[in-house]
Amino acid sequence: MALEMKVPSPGESITEVEIAQWLVENGDYVEKDQAIAEVDSDKATLELPAEASGVITLMAEEGDAVAVGQVVCLIDTDAAKPDGDAPAAETPKVEEKKEAPAPVAAPAKTETYASGTASPAAKKVLAEKGIDASQVKGTGRDGRITKADAVDAKPSLGTPGLGSRGEARKKLSMLRRKVAERLVSVKNETAMLTTFNEVDMQPIFDLRSKYKENFKSKHGVSLGFMSFFTLACVRALKMYPAVNSMIDGDFMVSYDFQDISIAVSGPKGLMVPVIRNAENLSFRGVESEVKRLAIRAREGQITVDEMTGGTFTITNGGVFGSMLSTPIINPPQSAILGMHNIVERPIVRDGQIVVAPIMYVALSYDHRIIDGKESVGFLVAVKEALENPEELLMDNNITRALEM
Repeated sequence: MALEMKVPSPGESITEVEIAQWLVENGDYVEKDQAIAEVDSDKATLELPAEASGVITLMAEEGDAVAVGQVVCLIDTDAAKPDGDAPAAETPKVEEKKEAPAPVAAPAKTETYASGTASPAAKKVLAEKGIDASQVKGTGRDGRITKADAVDAKPSLGTPGLGSRGEARKKLSMLRRKVAERLVSVKNETAMLTTFNEVDMQPIFDLRSKYKENFKSKHGVSLGFMSFFTLACVRALKMYPAVNSMIDGDFMVSYDFQDISIAVSGPKGLMVPVIRNAENLSFRGVESEVKRLAIRAREGQITVDEMTGGTFTITNGGVFGSMLSTPIINPPQSAILGMHNIVERPIVRDGQIVVAPIMYVALSYDHRIIDGKESVGFLVAVKEALENPEELLMDNNITRALEM
């Protein structure tokens, strides 16, 4: 019996996907639940598992856009599983042929001083400069290029050199095309501005240095920076609810919960899974959720539902070495916080110049609903919480905060 495999619905509002890659060949025997293809939607890359065991017949090509519910392959469930490789056929003997006597080589011709011919010394100089001999006019006998000609030769700015000039053309995945479309729409349809500040990370460094080993042994996850930044943002979003809002036509929609989107790098590009109700999570809860979502994103197992929603986004370009950037808002949200690398810089602390680990932070926001007072106040509140985490994030009880 031939089983028709149709494209399942990856999520609400998704009507078509693109065959990113077939993981099997036409005519292969596949096992039930074996991943046979990767499909791209406009939100994520998902694996397509075989619905039954049998021999597969592919009905779509890589790069094809197929509608949800469309048949993409057939599986012959009556086909027997191959036992193994068939024995190799005996190699037929080939009758030996006697080689014909080699032709007598003609006497070598004496090199002529034709125009464009370079002397050995000139060839070496031209090769070092990356200049083709055809670009040089020789002044020697019959136009021969001398060493002096090669030394004086200069490459033409409009003429290609001797290096590779190849190019590759590859169609963007549906996910990448959708991301590009959304980013352009954000720039065109929002009044996006960015405000900056700096954070002295020494208090967090001190806390992590003192408690990270106990934290990891107790909870099985590391005490990283994301828990501090997530909880600092939750506190600031409660203080400035306009930053936790979105525009819907002529209305501003505000939320009494904080769903924090975390930008992570996956095999198919940037993905933004969501930490739900971050306001209810402890340091352990945030770190566990960040680890879980990051692993699922890197392994290509993240679902559309896990990336849908979110009221505010945090992105960390610092892991790639970024010192400062203006992050782009993740629509339909109205603001995004950008973290960057930590560099030791001289600052003034208690009237003294000291060297401290400093991170620049950036808040991009939609000025249509967030004014300067809210945007600057929000970023200052984040800075205050990060520079005084014991009081503002741990309620002056470090042990209890890290044991929850």
